[in-house]
Order: sequence, then structure tokens, then C-alpha cells
Amino acid sequence: MSELEREDAAAARRPADGSWPDDQPAAPLLEMLDASVFAGQPVPDRPWHVDDLIPAGTVTGLSGDGATGKSTIALQLGVVTVAGGYWLGRSTARGACVYLTAEDDVDEVHRRLDAITRGMEVELADLADLKIVPLAHRDALLASAEPRTGILRPTPLFAALDQRIAEVGPALLILDTKADLFGGDENNRAQARQFVGMLRAQAIRHHTTTLLLDHPSLGGLASGTGTSGSTAWNNSLRSRLYFERVKDETGKEPDVDARVLRLMKTNYSRSGDEIKVRWDGGIFKVPTTSSGNMFTRHAAEEAADQVFLDMLAAYEVEGRNVGPAGPTYAPTVFSKDVRSNALGRRGLADAMNRLFAAGRICVEEVGPPSHRRKRIVVSGRRGAE
Repeated sequence: MSELEREDAAAARRPADGSWPDDQPAAPLLEMLDASVFAGQPVPDRPWHVDDLIPAGTVTGLSGDGATGKSTIALQLGVVTVAGGYWLGRSTARGACVYLTAEDDVDEVHRRLDAITRGMEVELADLADLKIVPLAHRDALLASAEPRTGILRPTPLFAALDQRIAEVGPALLILDTKADLFGGDENNRAQARQFVGMLRAQAIRHHTTTLLLDHPSLGGLASGTGTSGSTAWNNSLRSRLYFERVKDETGKEPDVDARVLRLMKTNYSRSGDEIKVRWDGGIFKVPTTSSGNMFTRHAAEEAADQVFLDMLAAYEVEGRNVGPAGPTYAPTVFSKDVRSNALGRRGLADAMNRLFAAGRICVEEVGPPSHRRKRIVVSGRRGAE
């Protein structure tokens, strides 16, 4: 019985008069806040590892059928996290990454990284902060169920991984895959919640973001949801992505290299979002009609900068001012507009900062002397109110 279950059982035996049996421990003191403490305090921004797709500091699931390429796009995310740039066109947080793989051996990881770095124009020598934990052909269980109680317990491997995370301090932890790491019954609701809770507690403790890879069940494939096991997996994850092949109404693949990444569940943004990608030269890229490789950092930044400028021009025509801060903060306002091409607030903020640094946009004050306000304009277009 867990500590929490023991405390619940003791509470159930407590006499109605409020006394506490001498042989029972006192109830722990729970932290309690008055909601009024938030009054006048700035509302903290939602932290994202990948804008509007992967929330930071918690656990996101990524499912996909075998040979679809989920391990490759996950490894691409690891490279972008370390080297900088965009993941499938979305702005991504920077930092170290720990990639634990229980499916592929070191040689296979090497081959994939070679293709990814060549496609992204990144040097392998620059990826010292991408740490690989190869566990193929080894016991890779991070948690197993006690035979008598069924309660899930962390294994010594989980403790060893926890120590490595403490040493590296990664922004991202990729776990590939759930089937190799979870030693319980995936249809057991309690065990599913315990496992995700264990990973979430680790993410919170180390200020990291965890991406848990998974294979969908036959039912998940047939329904198009990408789920497997108990519904508790989907309910416990803060965000869940599904990577699948693109098929027509007959079930055939018109383009065997086409894929789509769908946002199936999210607690913090709008679900139903999707990103269409295509396998090209060993990596997945976002198709684009413009010249250049959209996946490379330089081309992606240029595209994001142009989106910001186009939206700034459109808002000027519509008579709507956006500013460098406050309630009209341009990245926040633009991110809610479908014309932003789903860049997200972080990507738009990065674009705005680059444009300011390049002198392509500037801030001017407008309005009467009693109510001056700041707005962003294209440089050379001051006073166009």
C-alpha cells in the first residue's frame, strides 16, 4: 500500500468526534492559498517547448505506427532543441536533450542523425548536448508492478536515468518507446496514471519536458485516434500527438512519403491542429512553395519574418495597432489570427526581435498628449496613422 493510500485508510478510520487514534500518524499539513494572493500579480505566460504543440515542464505523448517515422521526427526535435531552429515549422525552446531509445541500436541512431544533420545543415560535432542513452536489447523498464498489490514502482533504471537528468539538466527528455519502458498492464487505469504521474513529477523536479513515444493499438489505428490501452493514458497526458501516413478514402497512400502530425489532445491550446510533412532525404520537411528548404534555420526564420511583416501591414490597413508590450503585444495578438500560419507566440516574438535588430521595424508613439501609446511600424513609415 502506498503512503497516500495508508493516509486515506487512516482518515477513513478517524472517529466522528475529531480525535485521532494514538497508533495513527497525524494527517499531513496541506498547503493552502487564498485566491486573493493573485490579485495585482502578472499572469505567468504558458511555457512551451514547441509552440502550441508540446507544453514545457510536463509529459506529451507521441504515437505512430511502426515505420511511420515517429522516432525520426522525435530525434529531429532533439537536434533542433540543441542546435536551434524550427521543428516542422514551429519555434522550439533551446537546451540540452536526453534521448533514451530502447528500440534502436547505436548504429541506427548514428545513421538517422547523419541524415538529419545533413538535411538541416547542422554539424554532428555541434551536438555534444544531445545525449543518447542506448538500451536496445536490454531490460529497459522504468517502472514495474508489484505482484501482490499491483502498485507501480520505479526501477533502479529510473533512478539511474533520474541521476543523469540531474547531471545534464536537459530542456527535453525523449523516451522511445512506452512498450519497452512501462512494466505494467497498459489497460490498467491506475497503473497508467501512476506511470504518467511518475514521469510528470520527474519533469517538474528537473524543469524538463518529456516526450513519450508510443505505438497505437489496432483499435487506435482503425479509429484514427492513435490511442492504445486504457483511456487513462490520454487523460493523464497534458498533450498528445499522432503521427500517421496520409491515406485516401480507399485506404491507399497516394504519396508514400507524405505524413501528417495531428494534435489529438491538449490541455493548454486548441486541439485539432495538424502539420503536413513529407519524407525527403532522410528527414521530414514542411512542404513549401517558396525557394529554399523550409526546415533549415535560415529559410524558416526568413519565412517567419515575412509572416510578421505581412500581418503588420494587414493590421495597419485594418486600422488596428499592435505594440511591443502590454495588451496589444504583437506576437500575442498575431498568434490568435489564422493568418499567422500557426507560427505561435514564440515564433512571432523571435521574428519581431530579429526585425527590430535588423532595423526593419521600429516603435513610434501615437495619440493625443494625454493618452500616448506605442505601436510597431515598418521603418520609414512613421506617422502613417
